[in-house]
Amino acid sequence: MKLFITGGAGFIGSNHIRLLLASDPDVEIVNFDALTYAGNLENLRDIAEDPRYRFVRGNITNASEVLGSLEEGVDAIVNFAAESHVDRSIESAAEFVLTNVAGTQVLLDAARMRKVPRFVHVSTDEVMGSLDDGGFFTEDSPLAPNSPYAASKAAAEHLVRAAMKTHGLDVVITRCSNNYGPYQFPEKLIPLVIANAMEGKIVPVYGDGLQVRDWIYVDDHCRAVDAVMRKAATGSVYCIGARSERANLEVIRTILDAVGAPHSLITYVSDRPGHDRRYAIDPVRVESEVGWSPQVTFEEGIAKTVAWYRDSAEWIAHARSGEYREFYEKNLAWRETMKS
Repeated sequence: MKLFITGGAGFIGSNHIRLLLASDPDVEIVNFDALTYAGNLENLRDIAEDPRYRFVRGNITNASEVLGSLEEGVDAIVNFAAESHVDRSIESAAEFVLTNVAGTQVLLDAARMRKVPRFVHVSTDEVMGSLDDGGFFTEDSPLAPNSPYAASKAAAEHLVRAAMKTHGLDVVITRCSNNYGPYQFPEKLIPLVIANAMEGKIVPVYGDGLQVRDWIYVDDHCRAVDAVMRKAATGSVYCIGARSERANLEVIRTILDAVGAPHSLITYVSDRPGHDRRYAIDPVRVESEVGWSPQVTFEEGIAKTVAWYRDSAEWIAHARSGEYREFYEKNLAWRETMKS
């Protein structure tokens, strides 16, 4: 199986590539990534020399770059590429519209031109808004995004559906809950809390900290995406969650205890504009139709994640300082030297 994976240098994409290479000896992967601030090739240093893997630097908004890298014979495009941080979308939404909406359309057009048999679009539960009155998100929940980020992802979903209805493209969509695990950029809640706690720095908490999220370990999400890619019917939408609802404050206290840091590091700050109160997924459809189920409990996942960050001080330092951006240039220069 030949896969064209976009955004593969990011948190979820890099974990997905690593999982596929470890579990499928016959897979071949092209990782197409623009290496924006959240794209980090240090995430994939351990598999960079695998002959089944190739990295191409390119932007999904650039049609010529996409078509130039999307070879004939690719079995599926898996689209992880996205601007994804809500706070950044509040500060400036334009980049989110460009990458998440226009970029998705460029990929859909390229998939048609290259006759790619399947297009997997990785979306988010945030497109469905906030569950303020209880209940759970399902595949039939209306789209009601409350942030520019979520709105851009909802718009992308509409384009994916339109490509199927208008052009007959074989598409599937996944909507996952909050991910955590190794290689997550330190601006996100769990890695931020771990890194700050290990350094004895304050841990900021939005509002009252009682916003609820359904947390899933990243490898479980990746296994779900792989199962959907291989087994789902055309046009399917799947909500992916681990039935692991936790308030942000509970997550933070759990991490502080795991690190051995005092709860006094918790510092309450002004809430984020339009902050959704609760997300929760009903994953029955993906469990019953493709045979997937989460394998990592929240307690196990947090322990594994804290252990990884404890052992990855250099990665954290590079991510925070921006030094990781130099890795690609250094690696490229080394390869050119070896060729000559």
